[in-house]
Amino acid sequence: MHPLARCLIAATFTFAVTLAPLAWAQAWPAKPIRIVVNFPPGGPTDQIPRAIASQLGEALGQPIVIENRPGAGGTIGAGMVAKSAPDGYTLLHTAANPIVIGAHLYKLDFDPLKDLEPVSPTALIALLLVVRPGLPVRSLAELLAYARANPGKLNFGSTGNGGAPHIAGEMLFRAAKIRAVHVPYKGATPELTALLGGEIDFAFDPGSAAPNIKAGRLHLLAVASSARSSIFPDTPTMAEAGTDVDADSVQGMYAPAGTPREIITRLNREIGRILQTAAMRDALRLFGAEVVVASPEEFARRNARDSARFGAIVREANIHAD
Repeated sequence: MHPLARCLIAATFTFAVTLAPLAWAQAWPAKPIRIVVNFPPGGPTDQIPRAIASQLGEALGQPIVIENRPGAGGTIGAGMVAKSAPDGYTLLHTAANPIVIGAHLYKLDFDPLKDLEPVSPTALIALLLVVRPGLPVRSLAELLAYARANPGKLNFGSTGNGGAPHIAGEMLFRAAKIRAVHVPYKGATPELTALLGGEIDFAFDPGSAAPNIKAGRLHLLAVASSARSSIFPDTPTMAEAGTDVDADSVQGMYAPAGTPREIITRLNREIGRILQTAAMRDALRLFGAEVVVASPEEFARRNARDSARFGAIVREANIHAD
């Protein structure tokens, strides 16, 4: 074969190989997309992707199927997605815990920060320090005074051992030098039910309590975030109330590592557009959440920072998984 002919064939092959992933990504999606939610139905982590799914399906031209796979603090569902084919047809919507805390609590057979590709944040969850109506306190200062006057008598509820609400409680105990009996529940919904029923005295709630706060069934004392919540703008941050506890976290969408960049970029663009609609902002506010729009790279950097700060508390407080 003529040398020039060989060069042309090689060049054509190289060009075709280079274009193949792009052409494949442009053809995506060609079938329904599954979003795995790694927590039980009902809480914000489940409700947020359900609110997004309809518009995302319309934008992509394919149905979006939500599948709940809870267990082990969300790491079961996260691990399943991490091991799925990186083809854009299996995604994960999760709270931050399995991504930034899971590896500090469990012996995992995957690395959440490496084996899951951040696609797009969806919601900022600012933890709400709430107390049951019958507790005679109306401020953080009064809660701390009551705890000191009644050592060991207060019950503190959380969404599970090692979750951000539990870690926020440990931050409070260290900063304020108080203690309470920790009562972990399996998710935000049972924790909220226990709080409303008086089984526990206070909790750092991840947004589920917002409607009950507005209805006066629970009392909000402070927000465990670096800034005030736009949903409760008159409520001080923990730092403003006198005890600095910042444990907010970001929920979001992920894909298996290795998913084509073109798919990640498109998903980020479509989800960001949907989140910025008035309807979605209002929907998230019902869950006590605020919209977050950022690039995949910014999302990954936030996760790395949160993993470092939350991991330090897990070690200091000797927190173990359920």
